[in-house]
Amino acid sequence: MTTHGASAVAAVLCFSVAALVMFRLFRAAWRPGSAVGRGHVLLAGGVVVTTLTALAVAIVVQTRPELPHSETGRLVLATIAACGTGLGAGALLRGVLHLPGVAQSGRGRFRQLLDGSQLATGTSFCIWTFTVTSGRLEGALLKAVTTPYFSVPLAATALLVGILVVAGTRTARPRAGLLLVFAGAGMVALGGASLALCLVTASATGLVAGGAAIAAGGGLVAYCGPLTERVGPPDEAKYRSSIVHSVGCIIGFVVGAGNLFLTGDGWMDPGSVGIGVAAGFALVGRQRMAIQDERRAARFFAEQENKYRKMAHTDALTQLANRRGLMQVLTEQAVGGPPCVLAALDLDGFKNINDMRGHDIGDRVLVEVGRRLSANLRRGDVPARLGGDEFAVLMWARPDEAEQVAQRLLGALSEPYMPDTGTVFLSASIGLAGCGTANDIPTLLRNADVALRVAKHRGKGRIEQYDPAYDRLLRRRITLEHELRGAIARDELRLAFQPVVALPSVRPIGVEALLRWTHPELGTVSPGEFIPVAEEAGLIGPLGLWVLHQACHQLAQWLSDGHDVWISVNVSVRDLHSPAYVKLVADVLRAHQVPPQRLVIEVTEQEVAVDLDELARRLTELRATGVRVALDDFGAGYSSLGQLHRLPVDILKIDRNLLVESAPDGRGSGTPFIDVVVRLGHRLGLTVVAEGVEEVHQRRLLEEMDCPLAQGNLFGRPMPAEHVEAMLAASAPPVRALPASPVSSPSTLLALPPVIDRVPQPAHKVGQVDSAHEMRNA
Repeated sequence: MTTHGASAVAAVLCFSVAALVMFRLFRAAWRPGSAVGRGHVLLAGGVVVTTLTALAVAIVVQTRPELPHSETGRLVLATIAACGTGLGAGALLRGVLHLPGVAQSGRGRFRQLLDGSQLATGTSFCIWTFTVTSGRLEGALLKAVTTPYFSVPLAATALLVGILVVAGTRTARPRAGLLLVFAGAGMVALGGASLALCLVTASATGLVAGGAAIAAGGGLVAYCGPLTERVGPPDEAKYRSSIVHSVGCIIGFVVGAGNLFLTGDGWMDPGSVGIGVAAGFALVGRQRMAIQDERRAARFFAEQENKYRKMAHTDALTQLANRRGLMQVLTEQAVGGPPCVLAALDLDGFKNINDMRGHDIGDRVLVEVGRRLSANLRRGDVPARLGGDEFAVLMWARPDEAEQVAQRLLGALSEPYMPDTGTVFLSASIGLAGCGTANDIPTLLRNADVALRVAKHRGKGRIEQYDPAYDRLLRRRITLEHELRGAIARDELRLAFQPVVALPSVRPIGVEALLRWTHPELGTVSPGEFIPVAEEAGLIGPLGLWVLHQACHQLAQWLSDGHDVWISVNVSVRDLHSPAYVKLVADVLRAHQVPPQRLVIEVTEQEVAVDLDELARRLTELRATGVRVALDDFGAGYSSLGQLHRLPVDILKIDRNLLVESAPDGRGSGTPFIDVVVRLGHRLGLTVVAEGVEEVHQRRLLEEMDCPLAQGNLFGRPMPAEHVEAMLAASAPPVRALPASPVSSPSTLLALPPVIDRVPQPAHKVGQVDSAHEMRNA
């Protein structure tokens, strides 16, 4: 086939491919939402430029058939093909670098360019020394290759092939479509270069082969180009690895130089020098970029380390320092530093917010607490959240200055909180410990915590400075808690009974069971000391059950002996909130064969404000069994009258403080209120019992106000059961109570006329009772 016919065949193939590529790639590139628009456009441009170059050469050959037959004409045609091939290779090069999976940024594309340059220069130097420098390439082809304007397009083609190899090895899977596009782009570039070289040598077979390569490569680019959208980002580990390509470049130069020396042509022509200079720039540039990457990675890791270190020392919710951060500041600055005071803070009643409002609201309150702490501290002070609702503040101040700051914090934390679901009220307790009170940091933390515990035990919502005496109190409290756990098993608990008398006859008709604890080493421990310990340690339930069993056991004996008496026991509101408490009381009454009307359950008036509805339901269930309910310490709280109509009670026990405030002449501050309570009890059908009667004038005052029952040291201190039996036996002959009223009015027994005026009758017999098994279970 002649050059004329070969150029025509190549032109037809290239024109068909150019049209196909333009249709496929431009349509994919301009599709809405396409992620590879720029890469597709550049690839299409490279293929089109290369094919149009082949078409232009074919047109020139067809119109000027004499040109391929002269050396000058072939050089002109080859120059046209070389220029078009160079432009096409450049466009293909940029298009490949903008495809997904090749690079994600301009810096990444430049890195790929340098790595491809190393591979291309090393390979090109080896080929150059084996062909041009060694004299294996002669004639017109040698002249064309060594021509500067012809060698530039060849270098662009070599660079494109090198980048295709580098990018193909780094592409993440799935990468089949991208590799086919790479192959197609390489075929187009190599076909264009082959077309130019074949025009120089007038090789018709080479022209057809070049056109076929351009056509095949363009077809691959056209059909596989849209598939590149599926390719994932490049692997960063491989993306930064350049040692392989640098080593490949060096190997290429070593092989080429070895060939020169082995063949005896140990000289370097300008082409070899140019390739070497380009390789040097590529190597230096790549190593420079590698150094920058290492520095950037070092800065990144340093920033990450600082970030994680800060996270390790910062509370994630409030952005205050956490326990680890506070310990770091104490270690680095407080030891041997300026005077400092550590404040331990705890929110009073925060658990109720989490239980009633939810943890989301609780977290918002904690965030607001952290903000208020930061806003009300001085510069340099360190607030920290230790966990839950526990906070701490390290203040660089003397104890008197720290207490002023703590007062400001106490006021700020006591202000209402305003989450979306409603206003929340909280208070805080604060314990202060100066750095001079401890020899080390753990002791300082302990001292602040001890002061905080004392503040909470003394009423909450207050500030306490650490005192060494607090250690003795804390050790005493810990000892009490430890010993109280085995007090029942060691038989150290006893019940004392204080009589309740009828006025004005002063005849005992009931008793209140009071718990007493005598320890072999601690001695007699007052209820005011060990009952709060039992409440805090969760021991109040077992103690209450033991008291209930012992009281019912003693009551059964008294009733069996013919005494007309009832007994009352104090119950914790925490026990009353248990759904199983009503059944437990019924089981105890049944075990000891005690009539329910003879048992009175006393609840303290200050405690009923918590979950009033649930408490009212439980008291109603108790009254339904026949048990009577007394509201103890009535008048000591702030909401008694407002809650009285909602509580199903039978007895009101007037708080002793009202009697203490009453004067002998009946004009004391508590006198009018006592009269109101007695009248209110009569109007509501309730029985009124006055507690704490210790003076004769108090008894006379109660008699004048028609108070039916009284209790106090004037009528008898808490005493053993034997003394109560003696009082009952000496006061009057045994009588039997009249039949109990219906359950709906269980207070009738107490509301009857004075017992001394009733006709004596045999007491109710319950027989012998052996409840040792039940008490052991309790």
